[in-house]
Amino acid sequence: MKTFEKWEEAKTSVPPCFIVVCNNTASSKLVFDYISGWQQNLENGSTQLQGARLPLFSNYDEHGNPYPTPRTLLIDSEQLEAGDALDDNFRAFASTEIEAFRRELIERKRDSTAGANLSDQELLREVMNTVGKAGRLGGGIRCVVSVAMLTEGWDANNVTHVLGARAFGTQLLCEQVLGRALRRLSYELLEDGEDAGKFPVEYADVFGIPFDFTAQAVATKPQTPKETIQVKAMRPERDALEIRFPRVTGYRVELPDERLEAEFDDNSTLILTPELVGATETQASGIIGESVNMNLIHTGDVRPSQVLYELTSHLVLHKWREPGEGPQLQLFGQLKRVANEWLKKHLVCKGKTYPAQLKYKVLADMACDKITAAITRRFQGERPVKALLDPYNPTGTTKQVRFNTSKTLRWETSSDKSHINWIILDSEWESEFCRVAESHPQVRAYVKNQNLGLEVPYHYQGEVHRYLPDFIVLVDDGHGPDDLLHLIVEIKGYRNEAAKEKASTIKTYWVPGVNHLGSHGRWAFAEFCDVYEIQADFAAKVEQHFQQMIAGVLTAQVVLNGS
Repeated sequence: MKTFEKWEEAKTSVPPCFIVVCNNTASSKLVFDYISGWQQNLENGSTQLQGARLPLFSNYDEHGNPYPTPRTLLIDSEQLEAGDALDDNFRAFASTEIEAFRRELIERKRDSTAGANLSDQELLREVMNTVGKAGRLGGGIRCVVSVAMLTEGWDANNVTHVLGARAFGTQLLCEQVLGRALRRLSYELLEDGEDAGKFPVEYADVFGIPFDFTAQAVATKPQTPKETIQVKAMRPERDALEIRFPRVTGYRVELPDERLEAEFDDNSTLILTPELVGATETQASGIIGESVNMNLIHTGDVRPSQVLYELTSHLVLHKWREPGEGPQLQLFGQLKRVANEWLKKHLVCKGKTYPAQLKYKVLADMACDKITAAITRRFQGERPVKALLDPYNPTGTTKQVRFNTSKTLRWETSSDKSHINWIILDSEWESEFCRVAESHPQVRAYVKNQNLGLEVPYHYQGEVHRYLPDFIVLVDDGHGPDDLLHLIVEIKGYRNEAAKEKASTIKTYWVPGVNHLGSHGRWAFAEFCDVYEIQADFAAKVEQHFQQMIAGVLTAQVVLNGS
């Protein structure tokens, strides 16, 4: 029981679990009473508590009063189907957890009547599915006494001891029961020592279950579990700070009928380097003979007109055609003019690289993405981008965040600024941003995009990727509390080509596309690259949108008065 004692000292959120496997209901009841204590009926009609033989698993405190939620659970397959294995007072003791389970059912099934009349069978199954998970129905369970159960379909990861008190008909059944103890308790990698970067060793103690192939018992020193916390939405006390967002799967851009023009910016520049292109020079030598240096200098002799022609062809064939339709060859001349402007002003070659290397399809696709984004940006107000939402799950929310972590780099959020109780940080820069966000007078709520589900699809090197921004911030920019600005924030130290493509996609496609929908509020994007300037940059970003709002109102008033 040293593992349990260590857990008592560490007070982690995931307690270990002891499994007792019995043969029938009668024997299981005896084992259950022995472990957890029981009320003995006396001749005068009263009851007397018989203390638990294993205090760590007792369902009663030192005064004989039952704990709010049981530590030991008795369950068998017949009772699970009948739903009659719960204590009479369980609903009262676990009212908070039951209510959380009911809300989860409503969100999962999208039915306001789901969970209205939860049966004992449903509650018992939820208890089994959440053993050891803090804040859930089975969060306080330390011991499970089982009858004809625990062979398949139960994946608690905190089982540390298994005691077999039954005969198994087959070796396979025995192995399936033992499989309940094979889930790792921790997936945190070791940071120090010769085993750094590996998972820590974990053992489960097995008693009373024979195996023909088992090795000798390994005596190990119990390890103190790492302190873990549960990151979750604080409901219902912080529900007013909920943040909702669209789940975008793609974009649709209408092709302009008029003259094509482009609006290039800093993200339009492509820097060709050996890191992006690959090795630009290599030495080849045989066993005998002189070595030869092989390089790409000959690509510098390729005529610029040939590079321009092939780049424009890639644009026409792959970027400017509707699905299922042929290429729009009438656009070749206009796209050639735009591509020529991009080649002259926004292609930078370094480290013995040459424009001719855009003949490589991966690099050509990167260049064409930048040119296409510039054209789309130019016609944003005239040819709006349409965001395509997930048809099965179009909206995400902070209400669904719940996970455990042992990471120590974290920020405890203010109760009036975030729906989530903790922010798990990837860097100290993000802690600075949390400080700024919570102190800014116009910030109404914010959340870290971790296990949240906000993804921005984008193309890079010819493949579709998913970009996860860092934060979502609700800002009051003057439109009132019912029309807050959703500001997506990225904290970035080094901006490589992939980072530029992410920023370009979210500004050119995602934000305009979502704003065009009109069903998920107003959105904007901000990228902070200097931790010492975050506070000033954040204030400037809020001020910018506030000024845009004022200018829009004044313009509307002028039009109204003029009419």
